[in-house]
Amino acid sequence: MDETKIIVIPDGKICDYIDGKFRNDTPEEYVRQTIEKRLVNEHKYLPAQISVEYTLRVGSRRPRADIVIFDKNCANRIQENIKLIIECKKETVDVQNAKDGVEQLKSYMSVCPNCEWGMWTNGKQKEVFRKYINDIGQIEFMDYNDIPSADGNLDDINRPKRTSLKNAYDDNLLFVFKTCHNHIHVNDGLQKQAAFFELLKVIFCKIEDERNIPEPLEFYTTSEERSNPDGQLTVQKRIFKIFERVKRKQGKIFDANDEIKLSSRSLAYIVSELQKYSLLNTNIDIKGKAYEEIVGANLRGDRGEFFTPRNVMKMVVEMINPSMNEKVLDSSCGTGGFLVTAMTHAIMELEKEFAYSMELKREEWDSDTVRVFQDKISEMASSNYFGFDINPDLVKATKMNMVMNNDGSGNILQTNSLLPPHEWTEEFRSKLAEALGIDKTELRNHKTIGCFDVIITNPPFGSKIPVKDKNILEQYELAHIWLNDKKAGSWIKTPKLQSSVPPEILFIERCTQLLVPGGRMGIVLPDSILGAPGLGYIREWLIKNHRIVASIDLHADTFQPRNGTQTSVLFLQKKTQEQKDMEEKSGVMADYNIFMAMVEKIGHDKRGNPLFKRDKEGNEILVSDTSSVASDTNMADSEEMISHEQKRKVEDDQTPDVSSIFTEWKMREGIAW
Repeated sequence: MDETKIIVIPDGKICDYIDGKFRNDTPEEYVRQTIEKRLVNEHKYLPAQISVEYTLRVGSRRPRADIVIFDKNCANRIQENIKLIIECKKETVDVQNAKDGVEQLKSYMSVCPNCEWGMWTNGKQKEVFRKYINDIGQIEFMDYNDIPSADGNLDDINRPKRTSLKNAYDDNLLFVFKTCHNHIHVNDGLQKQAAFFELLKVIFCKIEDERNIPEPLEFYTTSEERSNPDGQLTVQKRIFKIFERVKRKQGKIFDANDEIKLSSRSLAYIVSELQKYSLLNTNIDIKGKAYEEIVGANLRGDRGEFFTPRNVMKMVVEMINPSMNEKVLDSSCGTGGFLVTAMTHAIMELEKEFAYSMELKREEWDSDTVRVFQDKISEMASSNYFGFDINPDLVKATKMNMVMNNDGSGNILQTNSLLPPHEWTEEFRSKLAEALGIDKTELRNHKTIGCFDVIITNPPFGSKIPVKDKNILEQYELAHIWLNDKKAGSWIKTPKLQSSVPPEILFIERCTQLLVPGGRMGIVLPDSILGAPGLGYIREWLIKNHRIVASIDLHADTFQPRNGTQTSVLFLQKKTQEQKDMEEKSGVMADYNIFMAMVEKIGHDKRGNPLFKRDKEGNEILVSDTSSVASDTNMADSEEMISHEQKRKVEDDQTPDVSSIFTEWKMREGIAW
């Protein structure tokens, strides 16, 4: 962090992205800041063209427009020279609200003679208008898909080209997903979960269209098509045609008789919201956050499913360091976040190796080279990435997440991971064996399923969902009753089974069974397992069967606002039979160091709101944002850009520090992976 560029933010304030002024941190302000970032980073308007809270003259009133934009070379910022007005409201304000809805925007546009464009948004709904004068001299407004970018090209609003697709920035993709989902839920009368899956079908059509190189893009609607029933049907026909290709290519996800069940009106609206973005090229963290938030809001079940925050997943993956040739499993895959993060990590290694073999830098690859590289990613996904979950909807969501982020759905299978292998369904055993390249008869029992090099998982846990089935419990040593021999200082396993066992305890042993000897896992567990006196037998079993590599104590708010359980991440490496035999023969356990850390700052509070770094007086700080506009070389040299240097808050999150310190420690300890 460059200390010379730190700016202190007063408590309860937010620093405006455009003019640097401090404003009250309100829900409405959050919407405005998101739009401001989109104007600069996606639409490429210069900050110097934009005014915030501009005072207008409307008769005797002097209202303030949230955002107005002038021409790039406009020297006189008077009302007559405004080209575009944007009104931002909090989510609870409806578009038809008499005072603060779209009519307010239209009244502002009407008193600005040269204002051609306007946009109204509350973060969930968005309306764009183009003002024109009709044949009898009256002002009228036409609905449009979006406002024009700084270059004023209207063709790209109606039918974008691959070269004009934009990468989503910050929370804008999440805004768009929420807007589309809300539109389907309200206008098509679908329940939230059904609305979610209809949205995903359309997202898949978007991705398929982007991949259909070199054919021109077909995922689009013009503003005119969106505005009339005949045009909406034309759009529907185009998208249905793309969906037929999707079903052929994604047979694991969609059935041949699947259909998009949206009305033609809703479908045209969703297309208009998504068409400007490149879902393939948008940063994976932005896509992941948007996708996993909307999945979590619609598919969260009642089986102790609390999805892992992205920063924790990233920390775990960087610490476990899966290579591109290792078989990776998440035995409770949820939305697929761990698998996507792990595969992204391995893709970076694959890209380096591929670029070296081709003797070409990434920016020098042509379309054929890109296609070959994508094939290699798909091959890696189908060979090395596995996810199990008991919830069929989450299995489908994980497959979609894998395809959206990495072009490969991997081997995502629906099953109860804790069942005895002989009770696994024929379909599950066949698919798993085929993907592993083994005969399915080899998957006989809990002793013959050690097939994976790396496991990263956050299993469901809680006393409300115990496992009581004797057929399941008898596979696990940890399901037995253990007696504490205080004289010997050890625990003794008895032949008798416990009547019920929390699932997280069984998942520890099941994950160990699924690992190859020498394989490693990172598993999220409640702290009681690591500290409760009555669970000492679990810790003794862990030490006997693993090298305990690291234990990371997570902040109490890690899974808030939905769950306040105190958790840790345990990193284990499964001992080989030879190692266990040697220790048993000698009566001495191997001596080694264990990496331990406490994450005291997780980046959000118990309500899920982000937390940012503060100075000694407790005020939030800002630093220069080198990742935003300055990356555009045409803009970085301009006087306007220099005078409007962008700032950003710094999330108060220690997880990146943990992974980097662990990497150094691991090298000193001589741990090869």
